[in-house]
Formats: sequence, C-alpha cells, structure tokens
Amino acid sequence: MFWARAKKLLGMNARNLLFIRPNNSRSTIRLADDKLATKRLLRRNKIPVGKVMASFDVFSDVEEFDWTSLPSNFVIKPNRGFGGEGIWVIKGMTRNGWKRSDGMEVDIEAIKNHIYNIFDGNYSLGNVFDTAYIEEKISLHSRFKKLTYGGGIPDVRVIVYNMIPVMAMLRLPTEMSRGKANLHQGGIGVGVEIASGITTKAFVKLWDQMITRYPGTEKKLHGIKIPFWKEVLEMSVKCQQISGLGYLGVDIVLDEKKGPMVLEINARPGLDIQNANFLPLRSRLLRVEDLHVNSVEKGVRIAQELFGGEVNIGAKKDYGKSVLDWVQPVEFIGLDKKKLPVMAKIDTGAWRTAICRTLADRLKLKKPIQKKLVKSALGREEREIYEVKMVLGKKKITTQVFVADRRNLKYDVIIGRRDLQNFLINPKEK
Repeated sequence: MFWARAKKLLGMNARNLLFIRPNNSRSTIRLADDKLATKRLLRRNKIPVGKVMASFDVFSDVEEFDWTSLPSNFVIKPNRGFGGEGIWVIKGMTRNGWKRSDGMEVDIEAIKNHIYNIFDGNYSLGNVFDTAYIEEKISLHSRFKKLTYGGGIPDVRVIVYNMIPVMAMLRLPTEMSRGKANLHQGGIGVGVEIASGITTKAFVKLWDQMITRYPGTEKKLHGIKIPFWKEVLEMSVKCQQISGLGYLGVDIVLDEKKGPMVLEINARPGLDIQNANFLPLRSRLLRVEDLHVNSVEKGVRIAQELFGGEVNIGAKKDYGKSVLDWVQPVEFIGLDKKKLPVMAKIDTGAWRTAICRTLADRLKLKKPIQKKLVKSALGREEREIYEVKMVLGKKKITTQVFVADRRNLKYDVIIGRRDLQNFLINPKEK
C-alpha cells in the first residue's frame, strides 16, 4: 500500500522534468518571476489584482518618494522575491512611523533600508539585483477572522495543468510564520476539495504533522467553505490561458469587499500541497494531461467531476449540507404518487443515477425521454433515460436516470454525481 501510494506522489525532479520543462518556456517563467509584469498583464485581461501604490527601480525613486502620502496599511514586496521572503506587511500607524504584522515598529529610514536590501538581491531568486513595490493591503474576509495572525491574509493556492485545476489548498498565516501564509515559514496548509471548495485536512510543514484546529483560537480547520469558490477556480484557469504557462500555481486572496484577487502566479509551485490534502499530485496530473479542454468552464467542470465527492463528515455542521452514507435509503415516487423505498449505493464514479428495470416497471414510468449508448460494468449497451422523482436525504429531486437490468447486482439503484451536488458524502462505509 505504501509503495503504491509513493509512486503516485510528485517529487521535485519529476515535477521539473515531466511538467515544468515541457510546458513552461523560459519567457513564460520570466514573466511569472516578474510580479509587476504579471500584474500588468492580468490587469489588461481584466483579472483582478491588488493595486500597486508605488514602485522603486533605482535609489533616486526611494529618496524622492513622498513617504508621508502612504496610508496606515500597505505591503512592501520584492518584485522577484520567492517563498514570501522580504515581504513587510504594515498594519497600522504609530507616533514615529508604522507597525509591522509581527509587532515591530518601523520608520521611514527603516523602510528605505529594507528597499535597499531588496535592490541588493537579498530576497530574489539567485540573489541578483531586484526592484521593489508597495501594494495595497487586502481587507481580511470575515470567513477567516479566527484563522490568521498579526493582520496576515490567507490565500488559496491552486495547481492548474492542461487548463484543469487539479489540486488546491488554503494557506493560513500563524504566529510562527509572523503573519505570512508561506508554509516553509510556519504557515498552515489546509487541503481543499476541488468540487465543493470545502477544507478537509491541515498540515504544518515546520512541525511535519497534521493538525485539526488553528493554534490559539482552536477554530476547526476542516469543513470550511471557501467563499467565491467557482470564481477562484475559473480565475486560476484564466491565469494559465493568459500567462502561457502549461503548469503553474495561482495564489488568490479573498478581499472582504472586492472578492477574489490574484496575488501572484508561480511557475515552480511547491509540492507541500500534497501533504495538505494527504493526496498524491502526480496521479492527478497524469489523469488529465491528454484531455482536450477548449474553455475555462469545461476545465473547471472536468476538475469538479474528477476530483470531488468525498468530504469529511465533520463538514456537515459547518457547511449545512445533508450527509449521505455509501449505502443510503431512497424513496422513488411513481406516477400514482406512491413512494417506493429502496436501498441505493452512492457511486461518485458514476455521473448519472441508474435504476433497475424491475423498479422502473413498479414506478410505471412513461416512455423514455432519450436513448444513449454507454459502456459500464455490464458491457456496452443502449440504455433508456427516464425522468423520475425521488427523495434523497430528505430532499425531493427531479432527475434523469438510466434504466438497466440490475437483477444480478447487489443494489437496484446507484446514485451518481449528477444528483449529489447538494450533499456531502461520508467516506466511512458502514
């Protein structure tokens, strides 16, 4: 079991050789490394990004800037920084200057010196000369008020390949990370199910262990519904289209007033997203690499169909959806309004619900609305599709089902993903 799982994990060498080198050209990587150029490109294509308040290319830019014009909240960043190094989050004014997210007070001279250190390449890839900029500070979304520290802003990292979002995680700032969301500095990585946008498991890289609650507030880390989830996925795919990167990570922040905004794109996204989700990334990438995707909507739809269906049972209270077991009682409503109770198997591998022909006869269904040739465990056959009404998890549903001969199978009914959109699935079989 361990070795089978290990083969599906993505290592750094495989990431570089199999996915980055063939899919990301040098020019697109240079674009991703240049945050200001990326912002300009995304803004031209109507992708929301944070407002740049000032940029500094040479020493005279620093000396001539009117520092008194800055607001009480802003962020200083190196243009070609990596791993969150060199970022100063300013979260309020003091008598002599400003206060950083880690509590340290800084004045104008301290900020100037920090920008000079950025110029020297102290935080850039390869320690080469860099430029700096000041960006507006994102307004913390109310959903994350008990999931941050020091005014830090959580973000969502989405890995996109072949225009399909294949894995995602929520990154949370902590006291250990000094208000930054980067995992290698002490932030928390929380896995997010692609289909629903609900968090599942959480991992602290510096501790090398899974956790279930946010340190300090003890807020549960599973079962959190990420706001604007569909927009987050669509925005991630659009970033791939626009940037030309075939394999990338997109970091998105959620502003309380403005909604989702792209923080940056990454041509070499890290691999700890696998630990946060407790799932292998390599198998997902291989699963989608040969698919033909011609639109953003199709890429998102494929991702949600392939990588969804199993959310932790603990999400029920937080998200408010009904939870179904793998074997679930269902009531079908016949044309005579009589209810026929049956036991159904929840099958997230199937798209459409299927019922046995004997059940269809008992329901006295009308003529099929269409016929379709399908391949299943029963072989290739033409199946009729009927419209039926059923009660699943106390919800009345009108849907379309396949009718097939299931007399030799254990269950007369399987419920497919098409009818599971508003439910959570308990992954533990009874």
